[in-house]
Amino acid sequence: MIGSGAREHAIVHALVRGPGGVAEPADAAHEVHCAPGNPGIGRLARLHQVDALDGAAVAALATELAADLVVVGPEAPLVAGVADAVRAAGIPCFGPGRAAAALEGSKAFAKDVMAAAGVPTAMAHVCTTEAEVAEALDAYGAPYVVKDDGLAAGKGVVVTSDRAEALEHARACLARRSGSVLVEEYLDGPEISLFCVCDGTTVVPLVPAQDFKRALDGDAGPNTGGMGAYSPLPWAPPGLVEEVVARVAQPTVDEMQRRGTPFTGVLYCGLAVTARGLRVVEFNARFGDPETQVVLARLATPLAELLMAAARGRLDQVPPLRWRPDAAVTVVVAAFGYPGTVRAGDEIEGVADAEEVAGVHVLHAGTGSTEDGALVSAGGRVLSVVGVGETIQEARATAYAGVERIRLRGSHHRTDIAARMPYLPGGVGA
Repeated sequence: MIGSGAREHAIVHALVRGPGGVAEPADAAHEVHCAPGNPGIGRLARLHQVDALDGAAVAALATELAADLVVVGPEAPLVAGVADAVRAAGIPCFGPGRAAAALEGSKAFAKDVMAAAGVPTAMAHVCTTEAEVAEALDAYGAPYVVKDDGLAAGKGVVVTSDRAEALEHARACLARRSGSVLVEEYLDGPEISLFCVCDGTTVVPLVPAQDFKRALDGDAGPNTGGMGAYSPLPWAPPGLVEEVVARVAQPTVDEMQRRGTPFTGVLYCGLAVTARGLRVVEFNARFGDPETQVVLARLATPLAELLMAAARGRLDQVPPLRWRPDAAVTVVVAAFGYPGTVRAGDEIEGVADAEEVAGVHVLHAGTGSTEDGALVSAGGRVLSVVGVGETIQEARATAYAGVERIRLRGSHHRTDIAARMPYLPGGVGA
């Protein structure tokens, strides 16, 4: 496992999970290693210090360990071509190569693929000058949607009715390495995340989830990498998953195959359910955080078998996925200052207490250890507290019961994750 966040902890947690749904490394059918990992992952897997962006170093470690499968978690190593290096060493790898990861690495490239594949998405202008941005903003009108063309750790998008703010964000994007920015039409309606596991040809969808991007309650404040998520979505339109596979994921995978850059890994489809139908907001080339935390909490099919089948091009041989009937909610505990300048080094207490709550497991994101073994904050999003219950309401209450037992000076979290279900365009909803 390559990576160090809560997404990677969730994947490792699922890889070692026993039949009872509890992470049981001692009884796992396989050995798990992680580089570089974090203190939470270190309880379930053996950690290694390696530069996750160095494909040669990752491939050398995998060869040394005689790994049967390498899973690349974050987007940056994928865009850097780490999966290519691992495959070149003859080791199966779950994650797209550099060329296919451009679906996330360049939003302009993703728009080009979607246009060729006939995938429904927002209209957009790719701009390389401030004058082009201003013209596009005026063409679409408010609310303004401005996206950095390159990777931005989930914080490259600004949606605002303030034209000056939109222009300032575009100016900052243009000054970065990609030198281009997308201005899009605003899509109304709630957003849905659907992960599709792909082997270059076949697409196997997981269950949908919804995340909460804004920092504060009521969807106020700046965009973040995600402050919480839940699954299932009782308000989602019937046939949603089948429609996404037929109109979005499969055509995209087919187009990537046609271009000679087959996509193996997770195609993360970020979708808006609009008054005009389903529209793609964005593609990512990996599992999303924090949605992974709730989706994998519900998966009953062994994750290792699914990922290995995808890496070896055998998804067409995988039986239908099995899902637990439970709901799952995750709440992110963030460090002081997040999503701005964060404070690191604050001691974290109460994680074990939180996990004593029935149905709770805690996933580490931005954590570290001191020389004397104390757990401390080491990033913006510090922990993901996952609650599982028979209903969303029960899962939500369980997650927050876990959050209440955690102590981190200056930390903050949203109190309204999964509190209200959205209304769909046309009045459908709960």
